[in-house]
Amino acid sequence: MNTDQRSLFDPKKRDHSARLEHSPRLQRVLVALEAAGNIGLSTRELIHHAHVCAVNSCIDELRDNGYDIRCERVGDVWNYWLERKQEVST
Repeated sequence: MNTDQRSLFDPKKRDHSARLEHSPRLQRVLVALEAAGNIGLSTRELIHHAHVCAVNSCIDELRDNGYDIRCERVGDVWNYWLERKQEVST
């Protein structure tokens, strides 16, 4: 890997995980998950809305970027959602 490629990756994360700020692919997945809210999206819906193929890899990379993304299998369908933490009001 040359130094130009290496600069796209955070050395503290696993080697294969892109940084969110340099990855339009991950940004599209995150926007789709944020828009879906607590309802979440299925694998097929993420493929359609974010224009990605390897949803499980995108989810894994977003987790490496610090996002708490949950998934649940319902029958043959996997659903993904961004876990939202409630802010404590003072």
